[in-house]
Amino acid sequence: MDRRILTLLAGLLASLVISAALWWYFETLAVFLFLPFVPFLFRRGDRAREPEGRTCPRCGFRTTDPGYEYCPRDGEPLE
Repeated sequence: MDRRILTLLAGLLASLVISAALWWYFETLAVFLFLPFVPFLFRRGDRAREPEGRTCPRCGFRTTDPGYEYCPRDGEPLE
């Protein structure tokens, strides 16, 4: 199972437990604890694509800035 889903489920379970405890002690419904999880429930699984980077073959320097043609560390052309 995806780590994001496990985090969502753990947070949702914790908010339910806290809400139940608040209801039991203060007889008040704490709906606000559920609201932070609503975006997770309806978010699609598409993650934003990271821009492609360029890497120095010699030292491994990596950048996504198109202004770099050469590695600032050793002057090697970026691939």
